[in-house]
Amino acid sequence: MLTNSWVPPSVSDSPTIETFILEGMFQAPAATGTFTSILNQIVLSSKLITGRVRRAGLADLLGHTGGTNVQGEVVQKLDVIANETLIRQLKRRGHCAGCASEELDHAILFPDATGSYLVVFDPLDGSSNIDVNISIGTIFGLFRCDRQAGPPTEASFLQRGSDLVAAGYVIYGSSTVIVLTTGRGVHGFTYDPTAGEFFLSHEDMRIPERGNTYSINEGNHARWSPEVMAWNQYIKGEGPGRPYGHRYVGTLVADAHRTLLRGGVFVYPEDTKNPRGKLRLLYEAAPMAMVFEAAGGRASTGRERILDVLPTTLHERVPLVIGSRRDVEDYEAFMRGEQPTG
Repeated sequence: MLTNSWVPPSVSDSPTIETFILEGMFQAPAATGTFTSILNQIVLSSKLITGRVRRAGLADLLGHTGGTNVQGEVVQKLDVIANETLIRQLKRRGHCAGCASEELDHAILFPDATGSYLVVFDPLDGSSNIDVNISIGTIFGLFRCDRQAGPPTEASFLQRGSDLVAAGYVIYGSSTVIVLTTGRGVHGFTYDPTAGEFFLSHEDMRIPERGNTYSINEGNHARWSPEVMAWNQYIKGEGPGRPYGHRYVGTLVADAHRTLLRGGVFVYPEDTKNPRGKLRLLYEAAPMAMVFEAAGGRASTGRERILDVLPTTLHERVPLVIGSRRDVEDYEAFMRGEQPTG
């Protein structure tokens, strides 16, 4: 017999993500519905990808295709499915002028579209973790497209992260969660497969000012700069609030999601193998930076604000440091050759 007095909440008390987005549109006097439509197409894509991810082991969707992408990475079957799903849905209503994907050499432009938004995305972040059933995700960002300057081109995507009008990610884990910001707060929505809807589950997410965990691939230690090594020794050493616990999944979305909820810092620095950094600015770093800053956190290359970096190529890479404000500031101090102020 159950003696616990806890009663599970009803999801009917929470708005769906479509309702939440629609209510936001009503608060914008000049809204045309185009922006709302694109966000809803991304939501639909995440539902379709969720279904494929959940059935992957039973539908011969695990493993790689035998090809590599523009990044030189092995392409997984689910990479292709997620990429094609997003492109197909974004093209449908003519509201998206074009999209750029981590998986494609060049941007895709939709010449018949009437909308003035561009979408960038990493369709399936953490692909190397697919076959071992570890959380993976989707990262996305929306830019405006200046139609008065002429038809969009690939160069139209080369905008600073500070120009993003929306960003977020989807994590396919023990549950599927969408985390979204349009610059006014960060909100999380959890998928209920019985209802086929995402319901608001994490309203106005705020990252703690400081955490107690760090996330970095320490297998790359031998390739780090002396500054990164010094920071790493500091965060593992004895001192007020230290040592920090080490947590690393190897999927940016999963590591970032934990950091956003609990605080701390995620670091993917430049090293001798990747002197410009490894993560892509447009598809990974900039959207994540918008989310973290909107939640009260900080996002940096270690030397400058991620959202201030102007890309010169579609697949430009950068170092990425995101997390609690004070933890990122500590890392930046080491990159300047200084000690953190505490």
